[in-house]
Amino acid sequence: MQDTYDIIIIGGGPAGLSAGLYGARSRAKTLILEKGEWGGQAATTEELENYPGSIEQPTGPEITERMKRQAEEFGAQTKAETVTELELKGKIKKVVTDNSEYLTKTIIIATGAKPRLLGCPGELELRGKGVSYCATCDADFFTDLRVVVVGGGDAAIQEAIYLTKFAEKVTVIHRRDELRAAKSIQEKAFANDKIDFIWDSVVTEIKGDGIVESVVVKNVKTNEQSEMEIDGVFMFVGYDPVSDLVRGLVDTDEKGYIITDENMNTSVEGVFAAGDVRVKSLRQVVTAASDGAIAAVRAEHYITEKFR
Repeated sequence: MQDTYDIIIIGGGPAGLSAGLYGARSRAKTLILEKGEWGGQAATTEELENYPGSIEQPTGPEITERMKRQAEEFGAQTKAETVTELELKGKIKKVVTDNSEYLTKTIIIATGAKPRLLGCPGELELRGKGVSYCATCDADFFTDLRVVVVGGGDAAIQEAIYLTKFAEKVTVIHRRDELRAAKSIQEKAFANDKIDFIWDSVVTEIKGDGIVESVVVKNVKTNEQSEMEIDGVFMFVGYDPVSDLVRGLVDTDEKGYIITDENMNTSVEGVFAAGDVRVKSLRQVVTAASDGAIAAVRAEHYITEKFR
């Protein structure tokens, strides 16, 4: 007879790894499934200086690797598999992957969010050929070259600062006349002489013959357009939830974010959601880790009530 897990966690970012730690530490039989890079979006961030206790070695890859190792040391199993289907009816749920099928008493959805596409001509055609969504991943390809960063939030400005370690010049293009990033991050950017700013503007097209060569920039107030020669484009214009797997199975909002209560319960009994994939006011590593802890503790309580 197939073994049944107590908790299966879908997603190996900070929310999923935190849930794995708390689940395994409570002696629940816990499995974490991740289809891509362990650590999620956090693993692609150069610095997580706002994560408590991360003064030393505050890089995203370092912190998330420690999270994974800690969860495993407490007994959580980790597998690199893609979940393709969920069966959520009944007390025992089924998780189908590209490699196997698993039975479980509870599920925690921690699939996170993915960078939003700008949607302009040339973006998809030149993705990976000068268009990037991860400065930490791709910055070294642009050593001594000129790049633009599209966006004005924390991620955009942090990545712009990081890019200055490699690029000759970094130009931030933002649709408003002021940044949305935290003041401490803004101050660093404004003090960096390798960063320029183009305000009240959007990128309407990315041009290039097999590789990025220029961008068309439009001023949203004057509608004036200009073309700017450039070697790379880094997009940071927001995120979309990775929730296709559960759409129609649990309640979501109009954007696809999973609706939960404060205990991470979804609309389906025994199914929880944690991290960036759920409706919430602040999407940060610290809140993802908190969500994961709450979800695992509530899952363990649910198991005690329903199965013991």
